[in-house]
Amino acid sequence: MARVTGGFMYALFFIISFGASIIGAICGIGGGVIIKPVLDASGALLPGTINFLSGCTVLAMTCYSVLRNRLSGATSIEGKTAVPLAVGAAVGGLAGKQLFDIVEGLFPTPELAGAVQAVALGIITIGTLVYNLNKSRISTLSISGAAACVVIGFALGVMSSFLGIGGGPINLVVLYFFFSMGTKQAAQNSLFIILCSQATSTVTSIPTVDFSVIDPLLIAGMICCGILGGICGRAINKHIDERHVDKLFSGLMVVIVLICVYNAAKHLVF
Repeated sequence: MARVTGGFMYALFFIISFGASIIGAICGIGGGVIIKPVLDASGALLPGTINFLSGCTVLAMTCYSVLRNRLSGATSIEGKTAVPLAVGAAVGGLAGKQLFDIVEGLFPTPELAGAVQAVALGIITIGTLVYNLNKSRISTLSISGAAACVVIGFALGVMSSFLGIGGGPINLVVLYFFFSMGTKQAAQNSLFIILCSQATSTVTSIPTVDFSVIDPLLIAGMICCGILGGICGRAINKHIDERHVDKLFSGLMVVIVLICVYNAAKHLVF
């Protein structure tokens, strides 16, 4: 596949990264769940390369957001829950990366592996949307055991890394249901989990990335956009209530499902 070149393509990638990081910081979904399917739809790069670029952006944004909240004393991360979840997610991230490599090797073209990702992401996103719209009527749990948290985190890491989204909406549903967290508290804990799982997944993917098709300027630019998006998203999150965050999250899920349908059809037809 050709190397991404041209001012328009660079601007498109940067705008997507910046906008996704703003929304990701507000909702606690990292941004990868937006970046991955949208860049997939552009058809500019192969799925594995897009996974890496998305991972770099998400890692930068979550690193800024988590550290900034910690330094400002505004963090609401539940250490007894979030740390074992993050440990499990980090290990699961490695397993998910291996799983994607295996699935990609089963198909004659990377595009077909991308179709599998798109279908899986679409199904999970629909489930997430249904839960979010009905969560006020769903009884939740309050799991506290470290072992259970590690297992749940591992499952999150596998799914997130395989789908190339860093965590996102899956994390929020798990934190809502298994740990009875509110919207904003779940967002901060989700970003911490994403940070840990994305760090392991991105670092271990470096040897498999074809850097001949990626300009280092593109990587650096998307990382900067991730950080800037984190700054803006964090500022916005402080001034809106949980009801508006929920509405933004639900609207985003609808858009992502539609993009996944398009991506699956594109990969299967073309």
